[in-house]
Amino acid sequence: MFKKVLCEDWHSESLFMADAFWCLFLWLYIRPVLTLHAMKIYFTDQTPRLHTHLEALKAKPVRKYSKKELTEKKVSTLIQVAKPLKDLDLRFFFDYSVFPENLLTYLAQWQAERRNMQVGDTIVQQTFIPPIKSFSQKIVFGSRISEITDQPFKKSFSYETLQGHPERGINSFIFEEKEGGIFFSVHVYTTPGNLLTRLVGPFFTMPYVEYSIRQALAHVKQQAEYYNR
Repeated sequence: MFKKVLCEDWHSESLFMADAFWCLFLWLYIRPVLTLHAMKIYFTDQTPRLHTHLEALKAKPVRKYSKKELTEKKVSTLIQVAKPLKDLDLRFFFDYSVFPENLLTYLAQWQAERRNMQVGDTIVQQTFIPPIKSFSQKIVFGSRISEITDQPFKKSFSYETLQGHPERGINSFIFEEKEGGIFFSVHVYTTPGNLLTRLVGPFFTMPYVEYSIRQALAHVKQQAEYYNR
């Protein structure tokens, strides 16, 4: 029997699942402002053009931040496997298979260059709002790998957001072996990245971020347990 996610109580998904209204709202009212902040919004799936977006994002700087100005959140889930962490197959994890495809698609620099993840690599990310590929706004932005840990009792990587990202800060994805088992955690220091995302943050941006974190926990847990049966 799976243990429940070890985190603070969350609101029901129905409170913050975006629907068709948000697509129209984003297109009519938010898109012009986001464009001014270098965010890229599309009606069509940008997956075939991710290589082009990746090349453009490689030149983008990391958004400046100070952790003391950011909101911290860390949530964890137990990974139910019989092996120790050092023996787990985590290739999917270091390929950034963290979010389900209906929520986010991506192309990482190390994948395009056919090698392993390195510090300094750029990731182009395309998120779907609402999380329905066929009927959603597609928002394209980027992040850059800032830290990688590959130790017997800890496997992790972190990335910082680039200019044009709807958030400002750093996200860390962590496997740790502790007393009680192996845990996967998402640890973020973040704040809305521009005026608009700050204005809509309390009722849209932050709830959607929380929803995305929950989806990441479930998606990584499912893969880790499947690949290490």
